[in-house]
Parts: sequence; C-alpha cells; structure tokens
Amino acid sequence: MKFTFSTVLGLAVLLTLITSCEDTMVSAPNENELLDGPIEGLSTAEQIQFLSGDEAFGDVFTIEKGLGPVFVANQCASCHAGDGRGTPFVRFTRFGQPDINGNQFLDQGGPQLQHKAIPGYQPEKLPPGATFTDLIAPPVTGLGFLDAVSDADLIALSDPDDSNNDGISGRPHYNNIPDYVSLRPNSIVQGGKYISRFGKKGAAYDLLHQTSGAYNQDMGITSLFEPHDPYSGLEEDPEVSTQTVNDLVFYLKTLKAPLRRNENDPDVLAGEQIFTQLQCVSCHTATLTTGYSPIAVLSNKTFHPYTDLLLHDMGPALNDDYTEGFAETAEWKTPPLWGIGLSKDAQGGNYFLMHDGRALSLEAAIILHGGEAQQSKTNYTQLSNTEQQQLIVFLESL
Repeated sequence: MKFTFSTVLGLAVLLTLITSCEDTMVSAPNENELLDGPIEGLSTAEQIQFLSGDEAFGDVFTIEKGLGPVFVANQCASCHAGDGRGTPFVRFTRFGQPDINGNQFLDQGGPQLQHKAIPGYQPEKLPPGATFTDLIAPPVTGLGFLDAVSDADLIALSDPDDSNNDGISGRPHYNNIPDYVSLRPNSIVQGGKYISRFGKKGAAYDLLHQTSGAYNQDMGITSLFEPHDPYSGLEEDPEVSTQTVNDLVFYLKTLKAPLRRNENDPDVLAGEQIFTQLQCVSCHTATLTTGYSPIAVLSNKTFHPYTDLLLHDMGPALNDDYTEGFAETAEWKTPPLWGIGLSKDAQGGNYFLMHDGRALSLEAAIILHGGEAQQSKTNYTQLSNTEQQQLIVFLESL
C-alpha cells in the first residue's frame, strides 16, 4: 500500500488525539466511593423493578403530572442527590406538634410546610403559634437492611429505664400505623402501637409509609395509599400509580449498603478503638442482622450500619420543641453512620450534618451531642489532638 504525506499526517494526528484522550480521560470511581447502586444478587426480574424504581426516584413532576398545587420539591432526587444526604438549601419544615398529644395544626397545613406553589396559588406560611423544626433529607442507601431487622432485636438493644446505669436509655418508637402497611413477620405490638423506624424521629413504620408520605407531603402527589390532597384536604384520584409507588419502595429496599474505605489504615483502626472507648457504640451500634425478608438477598444478613434505630434524648441543644408520633421533643432516632464519609459528595463538597444540617464538620456534630451522649462528648473533648483526628479518620472511612 502506498502512503501519501497526507495519509501519514492524518494518522499522526489521529494517534495524537487518541493519546491525548487517554491522558485526560477521568477513570470511573471505585464502587466504595459511590452511594448509589443495587445490592448484589438480585434476580433478573428484581433488577428490572430496581431500574423502574430508579426511574421513579428521578422522575420530575410537573403541573400536568399532578405537582402541587403547593409542594416542597418536584422530584425525590432533588432532596437526595446521588441517593445521599440533603442540604439546608433544600430543607423541609415540619410544624405543629410540641408534645406527644398529637399535631394540632393538621387543619392548617401540618405536618409539613409546603413553601412552594404552582402559578395561581400561594405557598403555605407557618401558622401563628406553631412549633416547628427545619430538617434535611437523610441518605437512602441500605434502607432495606434496616427495614428487615426484627422488632425483637431492637427491643433487645433498648434500655428505656437505663437498667445498667450507663446514662443511655434508648427505646423503640411505638407509633400508630396506617391501615395500608403490611406488618413485618413477628411484629411486636404495645398498646395497639407498633415499632416504627424511618424518619428523623423514627415515626414511619416502613418504606411504603415513608414513601407514600413523601409523595404526598413533599410533592403534593396523591396515591392509593395517601389519597388526600395536602392543599384542599379532599380525597382525589391517584396522581401516581400503585405500581410506581411499589417500584420506588423496592428501589429503596434494594439500594446497596455503603461500602467501607481504608478500613485497614492504622489511623482508622485506632479511631475505631476510640469510638468504642467513648461508648459511641452504645447508640451507633456497629453490627445488626436482618431477619426474614421477601427479598431473598436481604434475609438473614449481617451488616454494619452504626445505628440502633432507637430514640435517644440528645439534650437541650438538639431540642427543637417539635416532635412526631410519640417521641419527645429532644429525642431523635440514632442516624446510621455508614456512608457519612461520602456525605460531602452529595452536599456540594461540604458537610451539613445533624438533623438540620447545622454542623459543618464531624467535630461540630460531635460537640452538639448532649443528653444521653453528654459523657461521650465530654470524653471526646479530653482526647489528644491526635486521638481526635484518628476518630474523625475512622468516621470518614464509614
């Protein structure tokens, strides 16, 4: 074959471009650097439903699709970017329940403030006299594992009367549940109430309860499960299908658990020991086990969420004078710590921690602990700078 000068020049340019692209191409992130993605072992049919749920999670609601007329967000993903933690810039406000006697402002827009509105409508304003709290969305990864922990295991972790005198008295949140949820196997009832575990106060029984409420209160979308429009209070035809709701619930159940990073690093190992010595594990329980789940890959699995899913009194600094269900105003469900080292990736490169995002660093979040965690916080302040940093390195490995 005869090569002309132009041919040779063209090949040289092509090779240069290929080399240049290889040099500048960004490599794909490691699996343990991402929050999203399915758990391993799903069947083909389950993978298809996972993808349908993923699509529903990112679906943008418009007026034509039923958005509003008042709302907080127009899609799930706007509050849970990358399936991660939200920020104060997309916060939501709950109001109207200063004690466990119930929400007295349900006829005035409670329990959630819809601060946005479609054209022709006015967004809600806080009613005079209503107590309220500002919240940011939690990450949604690994929820299927938390959902499948048995009630008996949570009761075994609890110590409502502090019988061991360690100052920590976590308790399950026994709450009223909607008629549409299906009880877990071997659910334990107390006074007609069942153990709930999702949401900042653990007031939602399961992921169907949580998801149906989010469609309704966050986006003004009615469903078979939550048919009343939050603006008018009237029952309306479903604006999202039951299949879509179920697909989204399945997606949330089958998102993978966050994966550890650098877990054999000497500072990480030292920080883990400090975490235990400070008694942080008394609430942020490292290891739990699921019971039976209709999703086979979730059944009888050991996992490491760093939560006990119980309510704890966190002291006056975190008392917002607002509650849900039968939690006290200073009580919060222990949030899982898994994935906390990846929080900044979903939060624009900065930490916004605690229930309302007020803590801008892990150190600040620790200092806000009080109540049952007061002694652990005090002990943290007495650590050396090196020990404090090792603890932070450990947390960032989760």
